[in-house]
Amino acid sequence: MRTTLRVFLVLVLLGSSLALSAADSKDIESSPQAKVYRASDKAIAAGDLKAYSQTLASEANQEMEKMAKEMGKTPKDLMGLLQIMQPKDVKLSDLKVDGKKATMAATGKSDNETMYGTVELVDENGQWKVRKQSWSNTKK
Repeated sequence: MRTTLRVFLVLVLLGSSLALSAADSKDIESSPQAKVYRASDKAIAAGDLKAYSQTLASEANQEMEKMAKEMGKTPKDLMGLLQIMQPKDVKLSDLKVDGKKATMAATGKSDNETMYGTVELVDENGQWKVRKQSWSNTKK
């Protein structure tokens, strides 16, 4: 009887945690941080530099311009590189907001390999912007 009760409790707890995880991911997708990330991802996929720039923090825009200049390219040229490098089918999780800064964990696919990412965001004048993305094929 005790074993049956323990198994039942484990199943109930497991089911509850899975339901919470699903609810958490839905909550993350409705957050302003996820929305700006999704807009950024969509702009990359479309090769839309103007839309992409609008999703970036001012610091990130400056960094992109600096990098393009150092490479002898234009920011538009870098969009092609971003399209190749950006993981596909990205799923967001673990949103943490601390005042005007936020981070999200992400997973996606690149060349059929699972990629693990961290997205850093900042609030600039009441608008969340992507500050930085970092991706790796190993979990951190």
